[in-house]
Amino acid sequence: MMKTLSKIIFLLIGWKVIGTFNFPRKCVIIAAPHTSNWDFFVGRLYAYIAQIRPKYLIKSTFFIPVLGTLFKWNGGIPVYRNSKNNVVDQMVNNFNNSNKLMIGIAPEGTRSRVKKWRTGFYHIAFKANVPIFLLALDFQKREIGIINSLDPTGNFKKDMLFIEEQFKDFKGKNQTNFNSKIF
Repeated sequence: MMKTLSKIIFLLIGWKVIGTFNFPRKCVIIAAPHTSNWDFFVGRLYAYIAQIRPKYLIKSTFFIPVLGTLFKWNGGIPVYRNSKNNVVDQMVNNFNNSNKLMIGIAPEGTRSRVKKWRTGFYHIAFKANVPIFLLALDFQKREIGIINSLDPTGNFKKDMLFIEEQFKDFKGKNQTNFNSKIF
């Protein structure tokens, strides 16, 4: 039902899905550009259409009564930025203890313009030995989908430059907030 409803909504708002739905049982999915609250809405519709149930990292401040319950039910994992939690090791542990797990991450970390991306997604994928799937949102073309994937090699700089190159031409809703430079 959610797949059909999401397809209808996409049809009504003029969005289309690109790329593959061939996801492995375990992966990290990074989504960019992340420049508006609409990214989450479009991304969730995509997940229903692709018939995947990724978990996703989200600021703990969103986990207020009622709303927090909805986020948890929908796959949200709170990230407590004001304390020293090793999110990378926690996520690697989750991968190691799961038969099936997809984690969605917006590596820009916020909808505002950033000088560089957060790179924890790479360390999670590398340590957990899972691929990184690149999910692009293009508000200009009204397209969303997997544009490529990467098995982390351990050569951080080379892998980051590859990812950076993949996202450079995509247009976020608020394009001035997107910085495709990872470091």
